[in-house]
Amino acid sequence: MVRDAAEAEIMAKQLKDEGVRFSIAGYTDLHGNIKGKMVPIDHFVQMSQGSELFTGAALDGLPQEVNDEELSAHPDLDRGFVLPWRKDVALFLSDLYVGGQPFEASTRNILGRQIKAAEQMGYRFDLGVEAEFFVLADGPTGPSSLSERDTLDKPCYAVPTLLDNLGWLHELVDHMNELGWDVYSFDHEDAQGQFEIDFAYADGLSMADRVAFFRLMANEVARKHAAFVSFMPKPFADRTGSGAHFNMSLAALDGGMNLFDSEEDPRGAGLSAIGYHFAAGIVRHAAAICAVIAPTVNSYKRLVRQGSMSGSTWAPIFASCGNNNRTNMLRIPLGGGRVECRAVDSAANPHLAAALLLAAGLEGVREELELEHFHTENLYEVDPADYGKRGLALLPRTLEEAVDAFEADPFTKQVCGEKLWQSFIDNKRGEWESYTTAVTDWERNRYLKFF
Repeated sequence: MVRDAAEAEIMAKQLKDEGVRFSIAGYTDLHGNIKGKMVPIDHFVQMSQGSELFTGAALDGLPQEVNDEELSAHPDLDRGFVLPWRKDVALFLSDLYVGGQPFEASTRNILGRQIKAAEQMGYRFDLGVEAEFFVLADGPTGPSSLSERDTLDKPCYAVPTLLDNLGWLHELVDHMNELGWDVYSFDHEDAQGQFEIDFAYADGLSMADRVAFFRLMANEVARKHAAFVSFMPKPFADRTGSGAHFNMSLAALDGGMNLFDSEEDPRGAGLSAIGYHFAAGIVRHAAAICAVIAPTVNSYKRLVRQGSMSGSTWAPIFASCGNNNRTNMLRIPLGGGRVECRAVDSAANPHLAAALLLAAGLEGVREELELEHFHTENLYEVDPADYGKRGLALLPRTLEEAVDAFEADPFTKQVCGEKLWQSFIDNKRGEWESYTTAVTDWERNRYLKFF
């Protein structure tokens, strides 16, 4: 990370020569939404040294009292973005400091701590994230797909509707490639109005930053086309939900060789022993991690066995690992060399999700945990009476269950730190209480004239 004022001066001149007039010292709240302050480019050097202050009490998940010393945003100048749709603005996500020291409760700082832990073990954490989301337009009868042809019960991979959406899609893909993200495919997904864009993996911190920035950028592009992007995990009860599958591996710091890759895997999945240890650590803490990777009330309406017109939700319901089998929480895709977590959804804070998954995986590596069960069967079809025999534990079924597991597992407090850990619990318990006391249309339709 560049912090030297002389280097910042050089960068400021380069940005100014490229037409940048403003820069943003950005940071994310508990939900992964980008916040920040904007400064004229002539004040870039001061910004780079942490000049931009704010009170954490104004944001979710930055636990401060209103009388606490303000937080200082220290931009990561190695990972900035010139906004492709607004080239006179550059955004730099930041580590947060207070009193001259890193702020323990910043989710980007939390991920940074785990990345350092990996480096101390000789590893680089590599991460790829599959971006799934809905693009919809408001209408008189509610949100709907932008294509009048998007009506199929099984719309996955439909070319006509993909072409109908190519206007905003190619603009978004062009922006991603301009940033150097290397988009290698995109498609219409399994629900009407749903899309996926896949792009190259990167080191864990860069990828988490990119996912947070992607959510901002996708919405800005959609607005130009009289639409909006939804990262709600399951907007429609009869359609599939949006995941954000995390594809994870460890590489050697010396030489960069993928340490999860193995041609000698006795299970035939192409995963090394260290990869299986990593997966076992995640399975151990899966219930607690669920609160972070599936962080909303709505998330648990995606993690179900049934609930879409296509006949499958494609989402996991067990803390399990297996081969190229999409019913597992952890899947080893064809070709091996990585572990894919399919329980992460599009509402997750990417920094916090990556931190918990990495920390659990590293614990598995340190302790050389063995993965006791490897599933190749369709887990949706397993008889509940056989769960114990097959080593299957259900993932939490509600946000309340997930937060209970998060609070009960000492691992989460160790990773998050006391303040963020407590703030997360309080925020999510408040969300659950608000949900359980709300009176819904379903209730009125069922009970208003029932008795």
